[in-house]
Amino acid sequence: MPLKMSHRTTVGSLPISADTLSALADRVEVPTYDRSALSPAVVHIGVGGFHRAHQLVYFDDLAQQGISTDWGVVGVGMRSPAMKDALLPQEYLFTVVEKGPRGERGRIVGVMGNYVFAPDSSDELLDTLSAPSTRLVTLTVTANGYPVNLDTGQFEPRALEVLADLQDPQRPRSVFGYLVEALDRRRRAGVAPFTVLSCDNLQHNGAAARTAVVSFAALRDPQLADWIEEQVSFPSSMVDRITPETSPQQRDAIAVSLGVDDRWPVVTEPFSQWIVEDDFCNGRPPLDQVGVLYVDDVQPYKLIKTRLLNATHSAVGYLGYLCGYRTMHEAMSDPVITEYVIRLLAEVSPMLPSAPGMEIRRYRESLLERFANPGISDQLTRLCGRGSTKMASYLLPSLRQALQEGRDCEMLTLALAGWFRYLRGIDESGREIDIKDVQKDILQALARQGGSDSSILLRGSALFAQLNEDPDFVAAMTETLTKIDRHGARNVLAAAVEEESEAMSA
Repeated sequence: MPLKMSHRTTVGSLPISADTLSALADRVEVPTYDRSALSPAVVHIGVGGFHRAHQLVYFDDLAQQGISTDWGVVGVGMRSPAMKDALLPQEYLFTVVEKGPRGERGRIVGVMGNYVFAPDSSDELLDTLSAPSTRLVTLTVTANGYPVNLDTGQFEPRALEVLADLQDPQRPRSVFGYLVEALDRRRRAGVAPFTVLSCDNLQHNGAAARTAVVSFAALRDPQLADWIEEQVSFPSSMVDRITPETSPQQRDAIAVSLGVDDRWPVVTEPFSQWIVEDDFCNGRPPLDQVGVLYVDDVQPYKLIKTRLLNATHSAVGYLGYLCGYRTMHEAMSDPVITEYVIRLLAEVSPMLPSAPGMEIRRYRESLLERFANPGISDQLTRLCGRGSTKMASYLLPSLRQALQEGRDCEMLTLALAGWFRYLRGIDESGREIDIKDVQKDILQALARQGGSDSSILLRGSALFAQLNEDPDFVAAMTETLTKIDRHGARNVLAAAVEEESEAMSA
């Protein structure tokens, strides 16, 4: 989440509030429903730009289209008060601006009726979670927010607040401490539990949420854990909408172009997708009437999305940054990188499962348009962050599968080589790179020690298990890194896509 924006009013723009909605209706789409009639059935933990551009829009559609007012939302922040400080003066109204090839469209979302900053209002949050009106809790707390080893699926309480909650569970500080305490209160009061719906980019996010909650509860009270295991639903989901961090410059531009003075608007793309496992324990919101797809198994959809969109984001992030680009749109304006993306998507696609209603070829075509969207200009630094988590989840599985099945994996290897080169912390012009990664210290030390010799990093981190046991792959990685060091990332990419084109035409 970006730092809190300084607020200044742009001449001619109107501030957002309930009193100005009628005047703003000439400039953007505004809520036409009675916000006071919304029942606060949903609590969302981790309100950032993505949640406001994605899940909140779907719930807003339910009210705006007259389908239901039973699914109002209470937002929750766990770490920074900046979001509440921005939303409170606007009565929790905010602007979503869709930017695409055909221009921009603004919309004010009103489905959030309250926002609780947990460190300042712990009792209020527990009361809200324990209230019978709360039927669904949704999460966007990032992969690192789950006290679960994502490789083994085992409960691993690492964060200090989780460990503290195990010592003093009635005064929680962590997300899962709050969930377990609230569920215990509901159990004791005879109140039905809420569904816990993870919207984080994890392959098995429902299972991760279940493991975190049930395992935490088991350390408190085995009977509570049994009750949660039997009564609470933890559906998996897949979410998809490119939403970069909003900059102060974008905020000011929106005030000028749309005439809306919003302390923290959200800029996103027109595309949006939400796939949810059909498993709820306390009522299911009719989100299928506003575009959400309820399915028996989310995994095929999630695999397609993460291995195509997320993996490509990471690949272009590292390689594009080394080429001197700083936004996705800039990188995709380079025909060499666009051709590389086409080849990478084609390399990965044959290893993906089928998913009803999701045609892989069309999805790939949509990705090329979305990546090149000039209205988004997603920062490559954002895409490069948390590489040890993202690459391990999104790209390395495809690389392992390709090697196991004897498939071509040159484009995947280039992506990994780009990350290794990026990890040294100095770009090709000699400028320092600010690496954002929980494993930065160890990975950067290994990358610098190894240089063009990929074996040092491959064999020095558990992230690269199996890959480091394949001598041919280790040699191919070292050769690719050596070429990047000698000729530069862009020249290596250009040569790779040209060679493949010649091979295909031969």
